[in-house]
Amino acid sequence: MTPSNSDNHNAEAIEVRELEKRFGAFTAVDKISFSVRPGEIFGFLGSNGSGKSTTIRMLCGILSPTSGEGKVAGYDIVTEAEEVRHAIGYMSQKFSLYEDLTPMENLRFYLGVYSVPESQWAERREWVLDMTRLAEVRNRLTRELPPGWRQRLALGCALLHRPRILFLDEPTSGVDPITRRHFWTFIGRLADEGITVFVTTHYMDEARNCGRIVMINEGRIVASGSPEEIIRGACPGRPDADLNDAFVSLMSGRNGREAA
Repeated sequence: MTPSNSDNHNAEAIEVRELEKRFGAFTAVDKISFSVRPGEIFGFLGSNGSGKSTTIRMLCGILSPTSGEGKVAGYDIVTEAEEVRHAIGYMSQKFSLYEDLTPMENLRFYLGVYSVPESQWAERREWVLDMTRLAEVRNRLTRELPPGWRQRLALGCALLHRPRILFLDEPTSGVDPITRRHFWTFIGRLADEGITVFVTTHYMDEARNCGRIVMINEGRIVASGSPEEIIRGACPGRPDADLNDAFVSLMSGRNGREAA
């Protein structure tokens, strides 16, 4: 890939070309290529052990690829990994905040982690507390909050430094359906504001909120396109099929390497 200006908002938010990761003789990610547009809600789906988490760790600058190329927010994931980490927000499926701190204390901690200028701390804290509807519990211990509220706090912390790209790894795992619906409404608002959302989920009804999806199985891309395109490609002749049916079919390997 040729060098690009990281401030060029017309460029792809994420660009991956022939990306590979091997652990000894085991190939976890096998020369995958895809791109994500700015402001897009992009789904990255696969079963456990499919290569999803390894790919995300490479894109976040945490893990170096064995071969291939990748750019995130215009930065090279190998040579500019530190810049990548500052340009993105990341929310893992496992709650990663400090439960013995209050929401306010967690926010203060992550403002420092993300090197947000101290002059902006008060404004950013209030913005997140208002956005997540947690202002009234700002001084309660985080462990006392319901799971859905803790997830909102984790998302707020990931947004403190106003990242251009947000990685969400199973963001609604373990929360109730109403909280999931509110969560996705908020994700839609973020995309409307131009933030690129890269999300993994095991809930196929949630995946329908994605403009485009890539499905990966055993380290290889087996489908890409809109949810409707993937359903048609994976389940031809089945007008009643849904994304669950397509996912099961593709993960069982009955449709070759790539559909849609």
